[in-house]
Amino acid sequence: MKEHQLYMNGEYTQSHGSEWIDVVNPATEEVISRIPKGTEEDVNKAVEAAAAAQKGWELTPNIERGKIVRRLGDKIEENRDRFIDLLQEEQGKDYELASGEIDLAIDYFRYMSEWARRIEGEIVPSDRANENIFIYKKPIGVVAGIVPWNFPMFILARKVATALVTGCTLVLKPSQQTPNTAVEFTKIIDSMEEIPKGVYNLVTGTGSEIGNTLAKHKDVHMITMTGSVGAGTKVMEAAAQNITKVNLELGGKAPAIVTASADLDVAAENITTSRLANNGQACTNAERVYVHESVAEELISKLRHNFENKTLGNPRENKQADVGPLVSMDRIEEVESMVKEAVDAGAHIEIGGERADMDKGFFYKPTILTNVTHDMNIMHEEIFGPVIPISTFKTLDEAIEKGNDTEYGLSSSVYTEDMNEAMRVVNELKFGETFVNRENFEAVQGYHAGMKKSGLGGADGKHGMEDFLVTQVVYMQYKNDKQ
Repeated sequence: MKEHQLYMNGEYTQSHGSEWIDVVNPATEEVISRIPKGTEEDVNKAVEAAAAAQKGWELTPNIERGKIVRRLGDKIEENRDRFIDLLQEEQGKDYELASGEIDLAIDYFRYMSEWARRIEGEIVPSDRANENIFIYKKPIGVVAGIVPWNFPMFILARKVATALVTGCTLVLKPSQQTPNTAVEFTKIIDSMEEIPKGVYNLVTGTGSEIGNTLAKHKDVHMITMTGSVGAGTKVMEAAAQNITKVNLELGGKAPAIVTASADLDVAAENITTSRLANNGQACTNAERVYVHESVAEELISKLRHNFENKTLGNPRENKQADVGPLVSMDRIEEVESMVKEAVDAGAHIEIGGERADMDKGFFYKPTILTNVTHDMNIMHEEIFGPVIPISTFKTLDEAIEKGNDTEYGLSSSVYTEDMNEAMRVVNELKFGETFVNRENFEAVQGYHAGMKKSGLGGADGKHGMEDFLVTQVVYMQYKNDKQ
């Protein structure tokens, strides 16, 4: 069993603490590695290294930083199979999604490297004679990145690539449940002499210790975190001590609205994909369906067929497995509790509704709940498991109202062949993303951001990159001897 180390100022180092955290394969329940349970002293050392490296990294020409970021993507590609295997082992993704996540991480580094020549300021006219006003875009400084367990490699790419190309230095904290891909990525960083010491640092441990210490550190200029609303609230509270900028992607409760004019084959296929992707453990997963009562029975039949034909299994042993394990026993127990509560309130289990009969691992059967009313908790609380509750509606106004009736505002979708219905839903839903007749997953050149309790700021594309920049305005007065 491997015991990993921290990485600070270009060197591997032991933690100042003496405790370790076991990393468990969710498909076999075997301990596959151990990571140091980092301490406040570890965080201070990592931030000190990042702060010392900041000035030199910021002054590195943008194009040189871009080349380094692109090389990181190339290096991941060279080790693609290794990363896929590690991701499946620590997180339980099926092969298709695991390989897709690694490929997306590679693409993200390459895409973000192209922004090196596109970080632009402005010149605006002054009200005074003999004066120019320059608007500069500069790196925000030291960034603390907190990565979740559900997409550990893709979201690592989101934070690392964007920080490095904009001239920020970074302290990265991976999830304690899925740190092995981040550890493997750190080996790439360590092998590249062109990356100065301190530009990238890795600290492992718990969110309550490492995350909150990073968030309240006076020398951290932005904390970018992907996680739960509860964790995000604690990060904001800690960051408030130094008025530190926060960039947060938190929970979601994505509605899928299926109108009477929808292509039901398209709807069923994409809702299935959007619900079962990553075994139901994604903030953008379709979390609840509102279907017009006239087509509800047909849609449910198609969804049931899709769910029945999904294969559960250990994704490292069976590349054909469609659904893998949940990440932990806690997840299984939470999903079980939510399903039981819904059934007790009158919901009907169409399929699934229980743990899978497996010798080992945290497997839960893909589940469809019908006869669900909008007031049930399962329509409002994030499930984070392979369970889809379905409710019906009579009018589009009703569907939109119910879709918006949530404290979250990340992703949403609508299925309709009527352009007028589609435009109404798009314009009236209060979500950062709305997908029309397709699965719920964003593009690297788009902008992934939520409303309400789903977060602050965003990621991807130009707008996500700009979150890592600050604006400086220079008023340049000059002499004009001719006047």
